Amino acid sequence: MVTNMLKVNEDYLKLPGSYLFSTIGKKVNEFTSNHPDQKIIRLGIGDVTQPLAPAIIEQLHKAVDEMAVAETFKGYAPDLGYEFLRSKIAKNDYENLGCDIKADEIFVSDGAKCDSGNIQEIFAKDTKIAVCDPVYPVYVDTNVMAGRTGTYDVQKEVWSNVIYMPCLKETNFAPELPKEVPDLIYLCFPNNPTGATITKSRLQEWVDYANKHNAVIIYDAAYEAYISTPDVPHSIYECEGARTCAIELRSFSKNAGFTGVRLGFTVIPKDLVVGGVALHSLWARRHGTKYNGAPYIVQKAGEAVYSVEGKKQLQEQVAYYMKNAHYIKSGLAQAGYEVSGGVDAPYIWLKAPNGMTSWEFFDYLLERANVVGTPGSGFGPSGETYFRLTAFGSYENTVEAIERIKKL
Repeated sequence: MVTNMLKVNEDYLKLPGSYLFSTIGKKVNEFTSNHPDQKIIRLGIGDVTQPLAPAIIEQLHKAVDEMAVAETFKGYAPDLGYEFLRSKIAKNDYENLGCDIKADEIFVSDGAKCDSGNIQEIFAKDTKIAVCDPVYPVYVDTNVMAGRTGTYDVQKEVWSNVIYMPCLKETNFAPELPKEVPDLIYLCFPNNPTGATITKSRLQEWVDYANKHNAVIIYDAAYEAYISTPDVPHSIYECEGARTCAIELRSFSKNAGFTGVRLGFTVIPKDLVVGGVALHSLWARRHGTKYNGAPYIVQKAGEAVYSVEGKKQLQEQVAYYMKNAHYIKSGLAQAGYEVSGGVDAPYIWLKAPNGMTSWEFFDYLLERANVVGTPGSGFGPSGETYFRLTAFGSYENTVEAIERIKKL
């Protein structure tokens, strides 16, 4: 008798170890259990700490009340998201910047992390991807799960079918145009993890490169709210020709504190065509099949982000985190550390001292200062010997953490 054998997706088995932040969590939990009296300050995972702005809370309460009345109750959301939110996004995030993006080119979701992981599904399995190195792990890991990254070199910590674009001190931690032409290019600015940015003219070079080679750019702009430098673009659609080569990912997590509420969106212009197929229609099909929409009450909260009161309150919240960033960067520089980032981004990128590896410095900070950061090597081989700190803690904890580090 022949028995059929059910098999798992073996591409998942290729993933080395656990997700970076899961590993950090395990190490911190183990240290905490062994040292219960120590106060741990967490500047590792980029999770916000300030409460939701009053304008957002007010809108949430109103939306909850609406759900208690038959006449205003809402069930499943429209596939692309509610018009009231998409129209606000189109006007405030794009039209006001001079970008030609319409409401029906915006797909509302429950966050940029899901979208950045799922967007690869609409591309062929033999698609060649290019990523910055260091890089947000989700871009690579989800392509591993999809079976398009080849084999993993344990010694070099790279995948055979991935083009790595080193982001080094010599290039101000920004990537250079790859010599080997990819099909799909992942860019994130302001950058996670390095906090680096690029000018509009430099981003235009990437758009021109992608259009020339029929490549598509996945542009993660989750941290655009932290930009203060005039010549740093908030959207890739500020560049001429981006409608024919770029998909943009946005999040409400870092600009509005929605990490525990969950809301984001993806922009796919209708002009973006691959092999005669409009990517907008493919994503719409995927979105409608696999997703039932962000909750009505959350989308109403998202609408409040664009109100006069909401904008003012969120500008103050961003300023609060950037005050932390300035304190971290200046404090570490005074202590003799080599630091970058922290100007147009809530991340500070520093060189581990005394020849330490990233994980050695992680253990050193945890054990000696009881401060948690993120090892740069967890973001890619070019992140080795570097370390990321976030500005998303409270100001009081941020000050205490840096003072502890300065005493080491």
